[in-house]
Amino acid sequence: MVLARQDTKLATQYETLRRREHELITQLLDVLPKIDGLAEDRVVQARDALFHADSPYLMVLMGPFNSGKSSIINALLGEADLLPIGPVPTTDRITMLRYGDEPQRVRSGEVDTVFYPSPLLQKVSFVDTPGLESVFQTHEEQTRRFLHRSDAVLLVMMATQAMTARNMEYLQILKDYGKTVIIILNQIDLLTPEEAETVRDYVLEQSRDVLGYKPEVWSMSARRGLEARQDDGTLDEDAWTASGLSRIEQHVDQQLGDAARMRQKLQTPLQIMQNVHQTALEAVRGNQSALDQYQSINQNVERQLNGFQREQDRIVREVLDEAASKFDETADRGMMAIRDMFRLTLALRSVTRGIGELTGLARIGRRGGSYTRAAFEVRKVFEPLDELPIVVDRLGPRLEGKDVQDVDDLVKYARREIDALPSGIKSKVIGSVQAPVQYDRSALNDARQDLEIIESEARVFETERLERIVRNSLLYLAAYEILVLVMGIFTLALVTPPPDQPLLPIGIFLIFVGLALLGLAFLPLRGRMLATAYANRLTKLQNRYLEVLSKAAVSQAAYGMQLRRNAVLPLTRLIDAQTQIQQEQLASLQAAGQEMLRIEAELSKVK
Repeated sequence: MVLARQDTKLATQYETLRRREHELITQLLDVLPKIDGLAEDRVVQARDALFHADSPYLMVLMGPFNSGKSSIINALLGEADLLPIGPVPTTDRITMLRYGDEPQRVRSGEVDTVFYPSPLLQKVSFVDTPGLESVFQTHEEQTRRFLHRSDAVLLVMMATQAMTARNMEYLQILKDYGKTVIIILNQIDLLTPEEAETVRDYVLEQSRDVLGYKPEVWSMSARRGLEARQDDGTLDEDAWTASGLSRIEQHVDQQLGDAARMRQKLQTPLQIMQNVHQTALEAVRGNQSALDQYQSINQNVERQLNGFQREQDRIVREVLDEAASKFDETADRGMMAIRDMFRLTLALRSVTRGIGELTGLARIGRRGGSYTRAAFEVRKVFEPLDELPIVVDRLGPRLEGKDVQDVDDLVKYARREIDALPSGIKSKVIGSVQAPVQYDRSALNDARQDLEIIESEARVFETERLERIVRNSLLYLAAYEILVLVMGIFTLALVTPPPDQPLLPIGIFLIFVGLALLGLAFLPLRGRMLATAYANRLTKLQNRYLEVLSKAAVSQAAYGMQLRRNAVLPLTRLIDAQTQIQQEQLASLQAAGQEMLRIEAELSKVK
C-alpha cells in the first residue's frame, strides 16, 4: 500500500513537471525560429526536447529486415495485424506508435504515427524502423533524430543469424551514437535451450568487444507472445513470460518506477533546452550589440531632422519678421501722415478746409480726392503693404528648395546605410527609400486669399474710416472757430466799456482770441489720438495676418518634415521594429531562464 502511494506521488510529480516543461518549450519554439543568427539545428534540438517532454518513455527498435521488430511490437500491443509483417521487407518508413483513444495512422514526411489504445503505450512509445540495410541510406537523418531522442535502443536480431558481420557493423554504428543498446534475440523458439544459451553467450562476448561494456541480451519469441493472447482477450501469463516479451514491460516499469531515472527522463529535455537557451541568449545579445550600432543611424537621422526643423523655423521666422516689419513701416508712415494733417502750423488751412466742408465748397475743391489719401500718398503709406505679397511668395520657394535638397541628402544617406546592413537585416527592409515625385504647396496657397483680404482691409477700410474722422474733425474745428468769432463780435458789439475801464473791450477780445487758439490746439491732440488709433487698428490686422501666415507656414513646414521622414521611413522603421523584437525576445528568454531554474529546483525534490 505504501509502495503504491509512493508510485502515485511519483507519477503525479512527473506529470506536473512534464506539463511545465512542455509549456516552456512550446513557448520558446514561438521565439527561437525568429532569432536572427540562431542555427537551425538549435530549433531542431528544441523540437526534440518538446518530443521528450510530450512523450513517455521512448524505445527505438532497430535491426535487419525480417528480424521481427514489427512482430515484437504487435505482440506487445496485442494486435497481430497492427504493423504489417511478411517474408519480404514490409517496413519502408519509420513508424512511431503512441497512445490514442482510437486507432489511427497519420503520415508526415518520412514518419508514420500510429495511435492505438493500448495501456502499455501510456507508459512507452515505440519507434519501428526499416531494416538497417536502408536506415542509414534513405532514412539516416530521421533515424539520427530518433536515436537522439530515445531512452532505449533495442537492436533486434534473429537468433539463428545472431552477430553476423553486418550485425557487428550496425552495433558499432549504434555505439557511435552514444546510446546504451539492449540486444534482443528474436525467434528463440527455433533453437533448443542449449543452442539458445550458446547463442546468447556468443552475442554477449562479441558485443562486449564492440561496445566496450557488457550489454543486456534478452531472448524472446514474438510468435509465442502473440499466441499467449487468448481469443477472449485474456493473457496467458505463463506463456507470456516464456515468450520473453515481459522483459520489455518489466524494463519500462523499472525505468518509470525509479525516481532517479524519472528525474533523468525529465532532465533530458531540460538539459537540451538549457543548451539551446544559452545559445539563443548569446545570439540575441549579439544581435542587440549589432543593433546598437544601427541605433546610431536612427539617432543620426533624428539629429539631421532636428537640424532641418531648426532651419525651417528660421526661414519661417525671417519671413514672418519681414511681414511684420512691413506692417510696422506702414503704421509709422500712416501715423506721420495723420499728424501731418493735424499739425498746428496748418491750423488756418485746416479751419479753411473745415469751412469748405461746412459750406460744401470742399467737395468741389477736392475734385474727387480726399485729405487722407493725399496725405497717405505723400508719405507713401501703402508701399510696404504692396511689398507683402512679394515677401510671402518668397516663403514657398525657400521651403520647397530646402525640403527637396534635404530629402535628396537623406535618401542618399539612407541608401548608403541600407547597403551596409548585413544581408539578413537588409532583406527585412519594407518599401524603398526614395524622394517624392512631386511637391505640394497647398498649405501656403490656400492661405493666399485670407491674406489678400487682410491686406485689402489695411489699405481701403482704414483710409475710408480715417477720411470720415478727418472731415468730422475739420467740421467741428470750423464750427467751433466760427462760433467763437461770432460770439466775440456779438459780445464786443454789445459791451460798452465804462469810463474807468477803457481796456475792457481789449480784454474781451483777448479772451475770445484765447478761445480760438484753444480750439486750434485741439488739432495736434486729435491728430495724435487718430494716429494712435490707426496704429492700434493696423496692429490688430498685423496680428491676424501673421496668425494666418504662421499657421500656413507651420503646416507647410510640417509637410516638408513629413516628406523627410517618409523618405527614410523604410530604414528607421526597420531599426525600430528590430529593436522592439530584440527586446521582446530577450524578455521571453529571460522569463524562460527563470522557469528552467524553478523546474530544475523542483526536479531535485523528486523522490
